[in-house]
Amino acid sequence: MKNKRGDLVGGLILIVLGLLFAAWRLLPGFREWLDFDFSWPLIVVGVGFVMLVLGLIGSEPGMAIPACIVMGVGGILWYQNATGKWESWSYAWALIPGFAGVGTVLSSLLGGKEKVVDGLYAVLTSLVLFVIFGSAFGAFGFLGDYWPILLIALGLFLLGRGFFRKSSVGGAQ
Repeated sequence: MKNKRGDLVGGLILIVLGLLFAAWRLLPGFREWLDFDFSWPLIVVGVGFVMLVLGLIGSEPGMAIPACIVMGVGGILWYQNATGKWESWSYAWALIPGFAGVGTVLSSLLGGKEKVVDGLYAVLTSLVLFVIFGSAFGAFGFLGDYWPILLIALGLFLLGRGFFRKSSVGGAQ
């Protein structure tokens, strides 16, 4: 049953993609309506969304992790394309572990695994790093010269979490 459902979804996706590409090639008005120069990053977001849907339909909640990463990178690319701020990659890369964290939370909620807290930690760490590097590279002016203090605080948090985390049997974590 699982393979049959996957084949049906895969077939439908290929048909829709074929129709879109045919319209792109054969209908000049479709190209103007889509404005590919501006909207190309949405293709990356769409690929991530398709990955997520395929994971949900195929009962593979773990697909939420790479799907969220791909959608997140597509969102960054869309922002950069819309604003022309391509230099934001110098700090926007720090969001990628957060996208994985969102995927981990989503995967845990869909699959019943107990990794929600780990995913939330990844999101929190990612956001803090984003703010630190964004401040260091001049994107955010509110931290000024004090952004290293946030880096130290994050390091102390991670050290404290490592010391106070309960270890499992045999001392392995």
